[in-house]
Amino acid sequence: MDVLSAARAKARQGADIMHMEIGQPSAPTPRRPLEAARAAMASGQIGYTEALGLPSLRERIARSYQELYGVSVGAERVIITTGSSGGFLLAFLAAFETGARIACACPGYPAYRNIFNALEMETVDIPVGAEGGWSMTAAAIAAESRLRPLDGVLAMSPSNPTGVIARPNELADIGALCREQGLWLISDEIYHGLHYGAPASTALATAPDAIVVNSFSKYYCMTGWRIGWLVVPPALVRPIERLAQSLFISTPFLSQVAAEAAFDAVDELEAVRAGYARNREIVLNALADLGLDAAPADGAFYAYVDVSRHAADSMDFCRRFLDEAGVAITPGADFDPHLGARFARFSFAGSQETCVEGMARLKTFLQTASLRA
Repeated sequence: MDVLSAARAKARQGADIMHMEIGQPSAPTPRRPLEAARAAMASGQIGYTEALGLPSLRERIARSYQELYGVSVGAERVIITTGSSGGFLLAFLAAFETGARIACACPGYPAYRNIFNALEMETVDIPVGAEGGWSMTAAAIAAESRLRPLDGVLAMSPSNPTGVIARPNELADIGALCREQGLWLISDEIYHGLHYGAPASTALATAPDAIVVNSFSKYYCMTGWRIGWLVVPPALVRPIERLAQSLFISTPFLSQVAAEAAFDAVDELEAVRAGYARNREIVLNALADLGLDAAPADGAFYAYVDVSRHAADSMDFCRRFLDEAGVAITPGADFDPHLGARFARFSFAGSQETCVEGMARLKTFLQTASLRA
């Protein structure tokens, strides 16, 4: 977000900036959600809903698990949240006590660590890298647990920043380990729908007691609507309801109405995904031509790139790339406090023109800049 602020400041001064830093779809919200929200707004009846969300939306989300994954989920287990961020807060508060230790893949989404810190919980980094396919394994989690007991595991597939999709057997093994050791499994599935080969599996297929976090922000192109959902075991529904009543009252009514209509916008959304697939090919091919290694990017819309050949610190690499070439990307330190100085994340969620021009500027930048300290 600091990179975004700096890039926007340069743009306000007249600079021509290519935005490849933020994980936000460039496509607009689809037509059907907009129409549904306009119709609801015209009624003037915009008030609180139940803390758990509109029953019709909860039922529609539950039905989608059968349609997409062949998994039966009761609507009573679905909780509507203020984006995935609100979902994480509710899930962590309901499942864990102060001092809890939760294993997470590293590199990983930085807000996990920040929320855990705010709640006085501990992030336990499980290093993942190219040698292991960038995926967290049950064996690595078990090894950490033997050193000091864990309270939970937080998995993400497709991953931010790597875009890697966990294989179904990997999720199954992690779920089995969590059952064996009495750990909560939280599965972040907010990039589901964004895949460029086999789709991602839901943790619920093999771990029915997992806590699943999802969102309308990414695949559904609804970031600013701030709406997501949880699927939780029955024992957590009432505790989370009480927390939601106290922390949020309810998720915004208009966002819930729009979200329900988003399930009828698949044609538009699949066209957007096809655009990401083209962007992915442009970016990964350009990186390969420049001799830069990237994680596989099976899903989501990111390329996580090793820039250590060109800079001792990716923070400096990203700053100079913005200052000298007008391209904003994200330094790896956001995602990995240990090895992140070697990496940078490129988002290909923007337009095809942005990806083409951004990669052209990267080539020129690497050819002309004196980078390596």
